[in-house]
Amino acid sequence: MQEFDLFVIGAGSGGVRCARIAAQNGAKVGIVERRHWGGTCVNIGCVPKKLMVYAAEAGRAIHDAPAYGWNVTEQGHDWSRFMVAKNKEIERLNGVYVSLLKRSGVELFTGDARLVDGQTISITPSVLEPDAEPQTIKAKKIVLAAGSTPVRLDFPGAEHALVSDDLFALPERPNRIAIIGSGYIGLEFASIFAGLGSDVDLVYRQPLPLKGFDQDLRERMRTLIDLRGINQHHDVTPLKIEKTADGLELSLSSGNVLNVDAVLMATGRRPAIDGLGLDAAGVHTEKGSVTVNEQFATSVPSIYAIGDIINRYNLTPTAIAEGHMLAEELFNPQGRDWSFETTPKAVFFSPPLASVGLSEEEARESHDLEIYTAEFTPMGQTLPQRSGKCFMKLVVDGRSGVMLGAHMIGPDAPEIIQIMAVAVTAGLTKAELDRTVSLHPTLAEEFVTMRLPDRKVSRARAHS
Repeated sequence: MQEFDLFVIGAGSGGVRCARIAAQNGAKVGIVERRHWGGTCVNIGCVPKKLMVYAAEAGRAIHDAPAYGWNVTEQGHDWSRFMVAKNKEIERLNGVYVSLLKRSGVELFTGDARLVDGQTISITPSVLEPDAEPQTIKAKKIVLAAGSTPVRLDFPGAEHALVSDDLFALPERPNRIAIIGSGYIGLEFASIFAGLGSDVDLVYRQPLPLKGFDQDLRERMRTLIDLRGINQHHDVTPLKIEKTADGLELSLSSGNVLNVDAVLMATGRRPAIDGLGLDAAGVHTEKGSVTVNEQFATSVPSIYAIGDIINRYNLTPTAIAEGHMLAEELFNPQGRDWSFETTPKAVFFSPPLASVGLSEEEARESHDLEIYTAEFTPMGQTLPQRSGKCFMKLVVDGRSGVMLGAHMIGPDAPEIIQIMAVAVTAGLTKAELDRTVSLHPTLAEEFVTMRLPDRKVSRARAHS
C-alpha cells in the first residue's frame, strides 16, 4: 500500500495546480483521474468551446471580408475536419498536463477514487484504464477536486437531450438545434451553432437571458441574440421531448412545438460528489456540495476540497487559485491571496460579454452610485454594415469615486475587462481613469473617455 503526504482526487485545473505546488514544496504527492487529464475545462469545457467560438468567428470574418476588398466565397463549415483538429489539440494538452505533473514529482493514478475513511482511498478501474488493478492508498491529507457534472432536467423524453459534455464528440453538426437555458453555456453554444450554420432556438424561463448579470447587459444581450438570427422563446419552460421520423419534437409551455435534430440541456452544473464515499469518511455536504471553511477544510480534519465541488465560484481560474493557496497553506505558507470577489467573467457569445465587480443592482444595495455608459457601433462593423452596438458601463461609488464594477458587450470585451479587473481590484477611482490618456482608435479607450455620468442612483433603502 502506497502512502502520501497529500493525495488529490481529480486532475482538473484546480487539482493539478494543488498537486504541483504541494510537490514543489517538498510533499510526497499522488493524484488520481478517472476520465480526462486536465479535467472538464481542457477536454469538454472552456478550451474546446473556445476553439468552437473561433471556428464560428472565422465564418463571420469570411462573410465580412468582401466589404474590405477580399474576393472570397463561403463554402460552408466542415464539422468533421474541425473535430479532427480540435481533438488533436486536446490530446496535446492532455500530454502537457501529464508532463507538468510528472516533472513536479507527482505520482499519477487512473481510476475511480472512493474514500474509505479520512486517510484511505480505494481506486478501482475506470474508462481510462479499464484493465487496471484495484489499489488502496493512504494519505495524511486528501484534497477533493472532482469538479462538476451537467444537470439534466426531469421531464418526459429528457433522455433524448444532449448535455454540454456530449457536444465535443458529436459525429456531425445538427442543422436544427434547440437549446434549453440562457446562462453561459446556453448562450455560448447558441452563438457557436448559429455561426456554423445551424438553425437555433433558445428556450429559457426568465424574461431576459443571463440571470445574475447587470440588467443593462441582459437587455442588450436579448437584442443581440435576435441580431444573431437565434429564435428566442423566453418566459417558457420545456414540457416534453418526443422522437419523430424527422428528429425530435420539443413541446413548450407556450404551446409551441419545435422540430429539431437535437436538444441541448444547458441548465447548469452540479458538484460531482456521487461515488466519492463522502458519507463513509464523514464529509459533510449541504445542498449537494461539499462544505468547507475559509481554509478549504471539510468537516474531516484530514480532508480538504476545492473548485466546483464546493460550489462557490465555479470557474477555472478560481479553482486554480484555490488549489495554489491550499497547497502553500499546507506545506509552505506564503500569505498569498487572491481577490475572489472581483473575479472577472465572460460569456463568449458573438459579440462577447464580460464583467468584473458589482452590477448596478448589487452595488445600489449599499452605495450611492454614478453610472457611466457608452454605446456605439464598432469601427470594424461599419464597412460590412453589420448591426449591433458595443456597450460599456462603469459603476462608480458616488461618494468616493471608487470603481465598483465594469461591464462590456462588444469585440474583445473579455480582453479589455481582464485589464479593467486590475483597476477594480485595486480600488482605483474614476478620476484615475480620467487622468489616463487614451489609445486611439480602440474600443478600450471609451473606458477612459467617459466624462459625465448618465445618471445618479441612490442606494436602496431598507423599506424598498
